[in-house]
Amino acid sequence: MICALGSAVCYGTATVLQAVAARAASAAGSGAGPGSGGAGVDPALLLRAVRQWRYVAGLGLDGLGFVLQIVALRAVPIYAVGAALAASLAVTAVVAARVLAVRLCGTEWAAVGVVCAGLAMLGLASGKEGHEDGPAALPWALLAVAAAILLAGAVAGRLPGRARALVLGLGAGCGFGVVEVAVRLIDSFDLANPALYALLLGGGAAFLLLTSALQRGSVTTATAGMVLGETIGPALVGVGWLGDHTRAGLGWLAVVGFVVGVAGALALARFGEAPQVDPV
Repeated sequence: MICALGSAVCYGTATVLQAVAARAASAAGSGAGPGSGGAGVDPALLLRAVRQWRYVAGLGLDGLGFVLQIVALRAVPIYAVGAALAASLAVTAVVAARVLAVRLCGTEWAAVGVVCAGLAMLGLASGKEGHEDGPAALPWALLAVAAAILLAGAVAGRLPGRARALVLGLGAGCGFGVVEVAVRLIDSFDLANPALYALLLGGGAAFLLLTSALQRGSVTTATAGMVLGETIGPALVGVGWLGDHTRAGLGWLAVVGFVVGVAGALALARFGEAPQVDPV
């Protein structure tokens, strides 16, 4: 659980850096202000973003967060790790408040406290990770979902603004969810294991869609979709097929903690977008 929380700290801090870099890359590529660019998923945006030092620093934190996430997923249930990762929005809010002088209202500070309370309940209620492999078709299903996420991102550019942001965010969250489940299905480096390719494709698609979501449309809507995509589906897979469970008699506490933690994260969804600063 400590590794899951450490991962949330890394991801939450990286979000501030990457959001600023994505907006700067968008302005550099279009010659216009943030949010005025075209539609759809722009792979060139990711190439421009990696030229920004903030984005590179964010990627470094993402890499460290991913390592901690893998360790956590091998020790505690997916539902606990997913809720902890959603709590990265609370980290983003606090970092933005302290480093970038963003004002949080009383409701938002309360939401940070709610997230912490939910994680505390999950920490008390979570049992050990399950050791079941699930259906034989599960790795192939993950690979199919990862491919569908890329297609959804391509179609999202033709949707109206709010719907586009929701699809991009939900797609990014599902991509991160594919990664969470795939990690549990990989016991060794086996090139014949479709879960390995699902992990790579799902993670790459998630980063691409998330970068595009940060650049255009309602980032609050996109981030809310991401939180839902990366928590609910993987949690159900973990409990239903991979044998995740809670401590004896504390199932109710895990459910309450999960709902409270995710609800608090959704209340902080606007912090999926860092405050705009002048690119350096």
